[in-house]
Amino acid sequence: MTISDVRPTSQGKVRDLYDLGDQLLMVASDRISAFDYVLPDEIPYKGEVLTRLSLFWLDYLDGIIGNHLISADVADLPRQFTPYADYLRGRFMLVRKAKMFPVECIVRGYLAGSGLKEYERQGTLGGDVLPRGLVASSELPEPIFTPSTKAAIGDHDENISFEQACDLMGSEAATTLRSKTVALYSAARLHAKRNGVIIADTKFEFGTIDGTVALCDEVLTPDSSRFWPADAYVPGRSQDSFDKQYVRDWLTANWDMNGEPPHLPAEVIERTTAKYIQAFELITGKKFVPAASLAAEGR
Repeated sequence: MTISDVRPTSQGKVRDLYDLGDQLLMVASDRISAFDYVLPDEIPYKGEVLTRLSLFWLDYLDGIIGNHLISADVADLPRQFTPYADYLRGRFMLVRKAKMFPVECIVRGYLAGSGLKEYERQGTLGGDVLPRGLVASSELPEPIFTPSTKAAIGDHDENISFEQACDLMGSEAATTLRSKTVALYSAARLHAKRNGVIIADTKFEFGTIDGTVALCDEVLTPDSSRFWPADAYVPGRSQDSFDKQYVRDWLTANWDMNGEPPHLPAEVIERTTAKYIQAFELITGKKFVPAASLAAEGR
């Protein structure tokens, strides 16, 4: 089921946004993206995992910075969306509208992905010189802020320097976002590590609400982060993961990156769902129960 009669105001790779004036309805679909493409298959329960993990983190990190959340209760849905309450339950957030900053605030605590490629090429990360001798998945001496531009669907995000971020939004705003990004990541990775999950890197998005900087969009989900099992962590190689790296790896092995991405095999879809749910359960300490089942049980 989807929201068939109400057209989204805008649609991202995964989320559908509905403009309600001074508020937004953010709906996390089960779509999955990789290499900046939206894949043709959906991952069951993915939207619920993204939303419920974001809600957990927004509450956990509220002491560091405020956020845009108003409600995730179906009782607070605007009238035009109440016919779709069963679909929306567990996968939406009603939020205050924010004036968004034009960068994605990426922070890295371990060497992986494009950060590893930069280090191998020139010994730096985000322009900062790193110690010699680091290997794939090495823990960094301290978290590093590596912002990027925001790309439209089908385009690629572009890593930028802190100085370029200052040019885009002013040095005061860039300095504030860097500080908040590192503080949020540092608190989150301590919690996750205690629960058996390494957060290798993640991205945050921020905006201003009534002139105050606020945390917005998804927060510390398998879509926006690299989650690794702490008990299997071994530097010097790529890691097992609880995120969509599994899908990226399958695509790398089975697609030449030309044309549209292929369909995922059933076993890849099932395993990806399992990985997302495992991440939720480890981080929150709660068993994942689909929202429909919770509603049927009166919870």
